[in-house]
Amino acid sequence: MQYPDLNLLIALDLLLEEGSVAGAARRLHLSAPAMSRTLARIRETVGDPILVRAGRRLVPTPRALELRERVRTMVAEATGLLRAEGEPEFSRLDRTFTIRGNDFYASAHGGLLLKTLQARAPNVKLRFAPEGEGDDAALREGRVDLLIASNPPSGPEMRVQTLATEGFVGVARPDHPIFGDGGHGDGEDITAARFAAYPRISISRRGLFHTPVDQALSAMGLTSHVALVTGSLYTALAALSQSDLLLPLPDMMLPSMKRLGLAVRIFPIPLPLAAVVVRQSWHPRFDNDPAHRWLRQTTRAIALGQIEG
Repeated sequence: MQYPDLNLLIALDLLLEEGSVAGAARRLHLSAPAMSRTLARIRETVGDPILVRAGRRLVPTPRALELRERVRTMVAEATGLLRAEGEPEFSRLDRTFTIRGNDFYASAHGGLLLKTLQARAPNVKLRFAPEGEGDDAALREGRVDLLIASNPPSGPEMRVQTLATEGFVGVARPDHPIFGDGGHGDGEDITAARFAAYPRISISRRGLFHTPVDQALSAMGLTSHVALVTGSLYTALAALSQSDLLLPLPDMMLPSMKRLGLAVRIFPIPLPLAAVVVRQSWHPRFDNDPAHRWLRQTTRAIALGQIEG
């Protein structure tokens, strides 16, 4: 019996991921002509063009799209099967971890996470990617290592772990009229009615004007409104200094804001807002990957306050 060349699976996986012969060649440390010959062998073996030219790009055929997830899974399982047990040599680990989440997590914990990882593995790099559509697919395809969000992915096979439960605080410029104390005091005397009297900022990647704050105010017979929506935390913080806007933020932001010495004032929001559960999610392909397991353990230890900057 003649067995197929299983190295073609690895090449096919990279070709489908890169959508480029040159990109796949770089990943496999091959020349572009050698990668082109490999693609020709794949086409002959599969009986399909796999990638076809569309203008200046190569696009996958329907057969390639059908094979993509299966090929990715098979390559990951084979790699895990042949990897020796035990921890990797962290001092030589050269890997980029991609974490998808919002600005809050990256701002609150990103620096400490990188510092902690690089103390043991100096060649490790982090990439923070914004939340977006297709989070499940990104996890399945290995384009994202961890999803950190309040809403876990919908895929039943995904692994989900709770990191923290977050409440909310209000943020405003130091001399905002809501304080009425000349910039002194702790804001404890701010009432719900007083809070509702000022416009707010909503940080929303979906551009939402209606937030849980509006729901809580409505339940108390009060109305308020969001005057500014932005997808960026730093755009929101910059806007505070030039306006009477108020900004609700998760508790996790407090330590980093204090360290940065931002010209803002923090106060308790006088509303019964439900806490938000923050979770990290990953695809089971990474369950037994020692480096990925170390990443998950580190993110959780930081969220629990077991590692501090």
